[in-house]
Amino acid sequence: MKEHLATFLKGFAMGAANVVPGVSGGTIALITGIYERLIGALKSFDLEAVKMGLGFRMSELWRKIDGRFLTALGLGVAASILTLAKVLKWGFESHPTVVWSLFFGLIAASIPSVGRVIRNWTPGVIGLFVAGMLVAVSMAFLSPASENTGTVYLGLCGIAAMCSMIIPGLSGSFVLLLMGNYELVALDTINTLREGNLGDALPVLMPVGIGAVLGLLVLARVLGWLFENHHDKAMAVITGFVAGSLAIIWPWKDSITENFEKGGEVKEKIVGYENWRFPDFSTGEVWLQLGALGLGVLLIVGVEGVARKRGIDAGAES
Repeated sequence: MKEHLATFLKGFAMGAANVVPGVSGGTIALITGIYERLIGALKSFDLEAVKMGLGFRMSELWRKIDGRFLTALGLGVAASILTLAKVLKWGFESHPTVVWSLFFGLIAASIPSVGRVIRNWTPGVIGLFVAGMLVAVSMAFLSPASENTGTVYLGLCGIAAMCSMIIPGLSGSFVLLLMGNYELVALDTINTLREGNLGDALPVLMPVGIGAVLGLLVLARVLGWLFENHHDKAMAVITGFVAGSLAIIWPWKDSITENFEKGGEVKEKIVGYENWRFPDFSTGEVWLQLGALGLGVLLIVGVEGVARKRGIDAGAES
């Protein structure tokens, strides 16, 4: 029961991360120690699993796909998205720098633990780390597209967002932002669903969901193969993504916004960022911002401390 609750809470943290543009749920999975298990479970959805399902061999299928783990994790992600979408929307509207600071602290503190899983830092591995970092940094300077409600485009949004959600350091929400559909998918549709208007949400959720599932199943197999055959190289790119993502989530920057009309109401949407700078100590909120950053660091230190203690305890018991 404790294991399932812990997995649920990790899923909750992943869901919260995926709502924030620039933060990757895959990073949370990686730093909480469930990333490779998640990839293995997703990779198990293959032809054999389909045959088990069609043959009603449900107990075998449940074991093959690590059903308890995926269920607890999925429930945590869903609960987080449904409950935190509105809170984070308020946070971005009222105290955006505080929200960015919290997640910046989380990601910055996680980089050493992510890098430690690389066994041999060869010149090739270092080169891949730098390449991954440059790709992630470059995303901060891309110009977002306009909102597009076409069914095929929404499916492509689902594929791209899910692939980036599962790759640590690449944010699914930020990809949606670059594709122009972040507010439509991650905020408006989720909040519409929370209000019980399923009919209004389905035209967006269906194509996005189908694309997300397809992207997830394909990418899981690719990542599983990379971990098995090129572990250090794959992790070097991922570590680079995580380090480079700090440029996207740097708290002290200006938002580039556009006004658009929707349902007869004029709304403002963030379409990019500019003017990265250092904290302004002349404002009173700077200490709240730095406190949030420190809280993010402390949360990661605490998670790592618990993980190390469990490892020591497990070693003592064996």
